Amino acid sequence: IRCAIIVRGQPRGGPPPERQINLSNIRTGALARRAPQSQPDQKDTPDEPYAFQAREFLRKMLIGKEVCFTVEVKTALGREYGMVYLGRDTTGENIAESLVNEGLATVRREGIRGNNPDQARLCDLEDQAKASKKGMWTEGGGTNTVRDLKYIIENPRNFVDSMHQKPVNAVIEHVRDGSVVRALLLPDYYLVTVMLSGVKCPTFKREADGTESPEPFAAEAKFFTESRLLQRDVQIILESCPNQVILGTVLHPNGNITELLLKEGFARCVDWSMAVYTQGAEKLRAGEKSAKERKVRIWKDYVAPTANMDQKDRQFVAKVMQVVNADAVVVKLNSGEYKTIHLSSIRPPRIEGEKNKDKDKRFRPIYDIPYMFEAREFMRKKIIGKKVNVTVDYIRAATSSSETSTIPAFAERTCATVTIGGINIAEALVSKGFATVIRYRQDDDQRSSHYDELLAAEARAIKNGKGLHSKKEVPIHRVADISGETQKAKQFLPFLQRAGRSEAVVEYVFSGSRLKLYMPKETCLITFLLAGIECPRGSRNMPGGMQVAEPFSDEAMAFTKELVLQREVSSTLILAPISLISVVLLATACLAGFAVGHIGSHSTSSFI
Repeated sequence: IRCAIIVRGQPRGGPPPERQINLSNIRTGALARRAPQSQPDQKDTPDEPYAFQAREFLRKMLIGKEVCFTVEVKTALGREYGMVYLGRDTTGENIAESLVNEGLATVRREGIRGNNPDQARLCDLEDQAKASKKGMWTEGGGTNTVRDLKYIIENPRNFVDSMHQKPVNAVIEHVRDGSVVRALLLPDYYLVTVMLSGVKCPTFKREADGTESPEPFAAEAKFFTESRLLQRDVQIILESCPNQVILGTVLHPNGNITELLLKEGFARCVDWSMAVYTQGAEKLRAGEKSAKERKVRIWKDYVAPTANMDQKDRQFVAKVMQVVNADAVVVKLNSGEYKTIHLSSIRPPRIEGEKNKDKDKRFRPIYDIPYMFEAREFMRKKIIGKKVNVTVDYIRAATSSSETSTIPAFAERTCATVTIGGINIAEALVSKGFATVIRYRQDDDQRSSHYDELLAAEARAIKNGKGLHSKKEVPIHRVADISGETQKAKQFLPFLQRAGRSEAVVEYVFSGSRLKLYMPKETCLITFLLAGIECPRGSRNMPGGMQVAEPFSDEAMAFTKELVLQREVSSTLILAPISLISVVLLATACLAGFAVGHIGSHSTSSFI
């Protein structure tokens, strides 16, 4: 069979065309060929003796090297025959002569002309190889040189697991696209298709007529991988096998092709397979980020989610004033402005479906949704009243609901990564099983800048059965809300009085002196007034219309919120002449000028 070498020129503005040169006057053994799957009656063809050794001799000598070639004959079909020399001119090593000299090729003597010195030299080299019993001229016929190729792996998952994520020596035999290769695993000769873990390059789509149409930069990505890996000695780490697809990382002495593809803008990160990448997912994100910033190749039109924001609005320090439903916080900026920040890429606990809601009572998410209370409390104890670092990841645009749409309406959301003492609050929530990670479309870049850490934290929570992933019964919080119900208030009063000083959490601030308190020991919610003071009232909806707020009502409420909202407090209950309860909590409000004291009397405002 003819011995062919594929050559390419230097790339100029794109992948250079290939050219096949068939070595004149010699033949080598045929390599193994798999029978077409469309013809089940056909059998696989094995290697001819010394065919693989001839291929390996050429591969190790020529791959990646500069060569010079001459064309002696060109057939009507366009097939070219000639000589190939190692180096820039014909003074270099003659490849055909080297093959014959090593006993890895035979001379086609039927076409030899006596007056051709090059052909005569080939014959002399073949005679010398025979005399020296080199290669195919050794005794025994060379049956031991035929590979036992394994095209099919019965159980790919077990096969991958048996490798224990250790590097395996291999040769890349084919590059399908930039991120999918066909590899020959050594020394057992398994032929496997490997998809690079964590990335995906543009592909070639097969049309109905059988032709392939490349996506933008698909040809360039394929050439990038081919020029670095095709028929090179590499090591492959087989990392996972979901749905019979082998995922792995190809390691070359000159670098990791996965990271190079990302850095040069030939690939994008793929969330579902990054979790199995063994060389550090943060390196992949860093490579993709670099390509995005430089706007190279597939990212040439990329616009960052926060590109239009000033640096001071993207990163800032703020004080946490309130935790909202375990996935958002209200913070106070240095300017005194309040801002709601949603934690990027996580979803708080929620009830699946309306059927789980009790329609006979008012729905209270913080207590009625499993693990919502635990999530809120975890955040409250960690960050309420403390300064945190906020890094805005993206702005989620407002959505509007319609009669035909199932998507609820949301106002514009600022989504950010919030950290305190180097701890990512969202990651901590997810690791405790108090939140889940949102899955995105692959082309959706509006996500947390620490998305991979969130996925890893969720995987640990699932493995350890934490929180939402636990198989135990969900915690139930039976909290009696006695605000607004006079009869319940009177029933609870004796128990609260006997308790004396009680621990509580301020759940809500109605005004400077009117609060809602959660009593964890008594498991109840009460609305109460601060004893001995009265703050200005805010605006209220009245039967006759909106009642205007009294002066300084907003300032009084903001003052109280900043002091006690969602803080743990101690309360002392006092029995008023008309069986009312009030709490001595904020005497300092009077000193700030936001409250009026009532000397010698209890508050006359209603407990409910």
